[in-house]
Amino acid sequence: MSGFSPAFERLGAALAAVVLQRQEALAEFLPREDWSADLTARTYTSGGVTVRVSLLGSYAAHERTWLWGWANPQFGDAHPAVVPMLIIRTVGERLGITEFTTPEVDLSWYEGPAGHGGELIAMAAGGVLRGGGYISAGYDGGSAYLHVDDPQVPAPSFDPVPVPRLLKDAASLFPHEPRLTLAGFLAEHRVGYRQTEMETEVMAPGGGLARARFDGLGRFVDWRSELSPAGLPG
Repeated sequence: MSGFSPAFERLGAALAAVVLQRQEALAEFLPREDWSADLTARTYTSGGVTVRVSLLGSYAAHERTWLWGWANPQFGDAHPAVVPMLIIRTVGERLGITEFTTPEVDLSWYEGPAGHGGELIAMAAGGVLRGGGYISAGYDGGSAYLHVDDPQVPAPSFDPVPVPRLLKDAASLFPHEPRLTLAGFLAEHRVGYRQTEMETEVMAPGGGLARARFDGLGRFVDWRSELSPAGLPG
């Protein structure tokens, strides 16, 4: 396979801004210091903070491949850290997302803005699983990706101020359809919106409007907020 499947690209676009916001919330909560992990106990500890995790998979830097935890002979699909992740394979089967059902995914073709293609697979899978984001835990030769499933991690709320930055960053990684990226983010936060071909009008909580504009190719152009009586930031 050379290039991600259309189904994967669309799913990633819908979830990318949501995942990026969760990653920021996780970074504020979890210190990135010397760490340890016990996958049998499903724990990851860093800076004195311990969170519950599951194993998504791993990225091998030399081979440039992604290996799902359920396909790794060191773990298998009955391992305690893998069982909660099997829903990803089921979603892949239902939606025709080959990246979620192929045991080892060849990513040697990837030359995009992410560090490697495995990062995007972890993002898409983490978005499906919801939870508190994911952790990249480096080892000699690659990185293991752990999904954080712990209510300790605060769920981010809707704030219009970082939306344009999140949308631009998300669209750089999953450029399939920025309007879908914004719609997925707003749906996550249950924020109402009206969408046309060139604009998305956002009904921000507490009153006020924000407008995201897109060009004729569907690319994000700008974001403008209008003050509400309560003082919507813009």
